[in-house]
Amino acid sequence: MHRVQAHIDRHLDAPLDLQALAAVAHFSPYHFHRLFLAWTGQTLGDYLARRRLEKAAQRLRGQPDSTVLSIALSVGYGSAEAFSRAFKQHFGLPPMHWRNLDQADSNLDQAGIAAGDEHGLFRNPDEGDPVNVRLIDRPPVRMGYLRYQGAYGPALGRFWAETFNPWLSTQNLGAVARFGIGHDDPSLVPPEQCRYDCGVAVPADWVPNGGALVTELPGGRYAALDFEGTAADIGAAWQAMMGRWLPSSGLQLDARPCFEHYGPASKFDYRTGVFDCELCIPVAPL
Repeated sequence: MHRVQAHIDRHLDAPLDLQALAAVAHFSPYHFHRLFLAWTGQTLGDYLARRRLEKAAQRLRGQPDSTVLSIALSVGYGSAEAFSRAFKQHFGLPPMHWRNLDQADSNLDQAGIAAGDEHGLFRNPDEGDPVNVRLIDRPPVRMGYLRYQGAYGPALGRFWAETFNPWLSTQNLGAVARFGIGHDDPSLVPPEQCRYDCGVAVPADWVPNGGALVTELPGGRYAALDFEGTAADIGAAWQAMMGRWLPSSGLQLDARPCFEHYGPASKFDYRTGVFDCELCIPVAPL
């Protein structure tokens, strides 16, 4: 099912029918449809519609020079009119009003994330320009991971401390890179549906165990920003990249996930809560 969700996010601009997605999951279409509904609480059609509109909302903010039509086509709509109707029904505003809205003054934060909450995406246009954003090329990484689903914030920190780190200590992997992958923007996605993977680089012969799964974190071109601070500060750094740097960069997000990269030498101060990592967002030419 995780493979299906990743496949959907990578192919929102293409037809995504039941039979093709069932093949990704290695189930018959009949069983896949029933399992998908039981697992996500949504029909496949409702899930696809939601993901298309959430990605479109993100791109409307991050790609200010792109037309509504081009964004509609990029998430699988055949016309700007059909997209605008669906967007207004879901978010309560037409796409252009959403793009121009100062979300700090809106009531559209479905996750209830306030400025300063852990791993929330800030929407404050007065934040200063980010510094030292650089473009890097990363190789793909085979990653073992445990998935957390729910509201970002203190519960996510507890998942790292109480679930992922104890599991990692049993793996005998040594000093290796770790990754935090937030698949959903909590200002767009209901908190109970936000997904986050705590992951670690693993060798080719590593076998998943203890409830972990394995995937490949895609390589390619990323924009990266070095971060040092507490969990309450990281949202402002993400917003500096997504809300201020990206729209003026001449680049756009692609379908790969954003992630936090914790290198083998990354530090965490248990007394102050200060840690360091590299924030990475996947970019492509407009």
